[in-house]
Amino acid sequence: MKLQHVPLEHINVVWPKVEGFIAKSITSQNGAPDYTLDQVKTLVTMGNWMLAVISDDANNIKGAGVINFFNRPNDRVAFILHVGGRMIANTNIHTQLCALCKSFGATKIECATNEGASRLWRKLGFKEKYRIAEVSIL
Repeated sequence: MKLQHVPLEHINVVWPKVEGFIAKSITSQNGAPDYTLDQVKTLVTMGNWMLAVISDDANNIKGAGVINFFNRPNDRVAFILHVGGRMIANTNIHTQLCALCKSFGATKIECATNEGASRLWRKLGFKEKYRIAEVSIL
């Protein structure tokens, strides 16, 4: 399988093939989602976030992810916002993800996860950095 980013000019063609993966990722979050599927699509099509797809040797899309890049004083972070698909969390895809993120200048990859996803990411070398909790004050 291969992982590749989708250039902006191809987002609208690819989106119908990946929106199910992204939608499932959104609905599997703990608590209320931070973004709707339409908001994710908007941020991707505007170029604020990057869409990456995982496809098999016949170019059938097997999964997709959305990545936000931002800078900290000591690092450029590739933050994985949503990822979905089956059988895509493996060392081959992880190696490709690291190379892709490096090609966009990232020095670290981070993601917010639920407990089950956190166990899966740990198998690929991720370490839990912190847990995020929230309370609504409205």
